[in-house]
Amino acid sequence: MMSTIGVNDLRNLQPEKEFFVGIDSDGCVFDSMELKHKECFCPAFINHYRLQGVCRYARETWEFVNLYSATRGINRFKAVLEALRRLEARPEVRQQLGSLPPTADLEAWVASETRLSGGLLEQYLNDHRDSISPDSILHASLNWSNDVVEAVERIVHDLPPIAEAVAALEDLSAKADCVVVSQTPSDDLVREWREHAIDRFPRLIAGQEQGTKAEHLALAAGSKYAPGRVLMIGDAPGDHQAAQANGFLFFPIVPGREAASWRELRATGLNRFFSGTYAGAYQESLLDAFRRGLPEQPPWAGVRG
Repeated sequence: MMSTIGVNDLRNLQPEKEFFVGIDSDGCVFDSMELKHKECFCPAFINHYRLQGVCRYARETWEFVNLYSATRGINRFKAVLEALRRLEARPEVRQQLGSLPPTADLEAWVASETRLSGGLLEQYLNDHRDSISPDSILHASLNWSNDVVEAVERIVHDLPPIAEAVAALEDLSAKADCVVVSQTPSDDLVREWREHAIDRFPRLIAGQEQGTKAEHLALAAGSKYAPGRVLMIGDAPGDHQAAQANGFLFFPIVPGREAASWRELRATGLNRFFSGTYAGAYQESLLDAFRRGLPEQPPWAGVRG
């Protein structure tokens, strides 16, 4: 397994088997979302966006956006914008802080770039150093992202993959071309998959530097496999949307029921996928259970403290 890949590696990937499976990593193969967001992402979010005075609400909001709602699994920079937007709407936050950092610069960069990574943000800041204010939220966002990378490397280790996921990867890789499809930085992905010797299963590991998950799937599998022979496995609505955007099938790993979801995939889902009976009522029943666990609105909506 190569340590880093480029977009062309995905584009040039040629089928070796009749089926293709894209697999998310965080919260899917590794039960790492809680650890990463609560111990790495959120403390840095509070620090770099100066939310110490409303840390209770900042933590509650960050966790809703990234763990317990329909936006679970979105890119880290989009998550910052979504969390700040939801915080701004909370009266108790406005009362305590008055206003939050202006987000226009970050919104513009996110809208203009699909490969939303810390490295590309740093390059953007270097290329526009004469026109971007030192006080811009972009600087805080780069520092925040760099701190998250450091914290993940320091804190997230000795965290084994879900046993049922490893068993499923063994089954999958025997009959399908497998690729990791993630918005985690590539170096983190490779380190985590290698640490537990499961990097032998996927043919490629794609992270945020190679684009969105929808782009990963389009490049690696688009027009290369027969209809109904491409499946995306993920734990977030964005994973489902990436599959839908390409006309591919989707199997949800339900947050909080990860092991049971993988058992369902091995017991029933894979047979249906490989036999061509996955689409329709079976997939819809899985999606119904998946959607019920990830609401659009937070529990504090409409509540005044």
